[in-house]
Amino acid sequence: MIEQHHQNKVFIAISLDGYIANKDGKVEFLDTFPAPPGDDMGYSAFTDTIDALLMGRNSFETVLGFNIPWPYTKPVFVWSHTLTQVPDELTSKIQIVKGSPFEVLQQIHALGYQSLYIDGGKTIQSLLAHNLIDEMTITTVPVVLGDGIPLFGQLDEMKKFIGISSKLYPNGLVQNVYKRG
Repeated sequence: MIEQHHQNKVFIAISLDGYIANKDGKVEFLDTFPAPPGDDMGYSAFTDTIDALLMGRNSFETVLGFNIPWPYTKPVFVWSHTLTQVPDELTSKIQIVKGSPFEVLQQIHALGYQSLYIDGGKTIQSLLAHNLIDEMTITTVPVVLGDGIPLFGQLDEMKKFIGISSKLYPNGLVQNVYKRG
């Protein structure tokens, strides 16, 4: 039997001071420097490498609040201890998962999804704390928010990553890719 290798990857934007949203959970700062026309800044190439998404309830509710058609073509798993249902029009696109980080990943991998896009501050922090993040693509928006929801939280021990690429975009954003060291 061939052992399948699971990959848990982050693709996220942060402010210069490390926040993924302001203190009210809003992400308008992401639009401060629009992407160059026709350039999605690596998002499509990234999503070509994943099978499904795992996001937390807060991120799910943020996406619902954008008032746009559901933006994901891959299956989405929403990790929540409190959510019990999703809007009717999304029941075929979303599954709610519950449990510890290991249990949640085990449930998703058991369905055949091996390479996951991990999204949402608490979700990323929880998986990172358990050494379950393999790769992070972090795009820095050159604004200082001063306060907000941080990408990283407290950890019991240092987590080592190795920078594998860095790109400066014409709009002034910098994208760095790191693999777990």
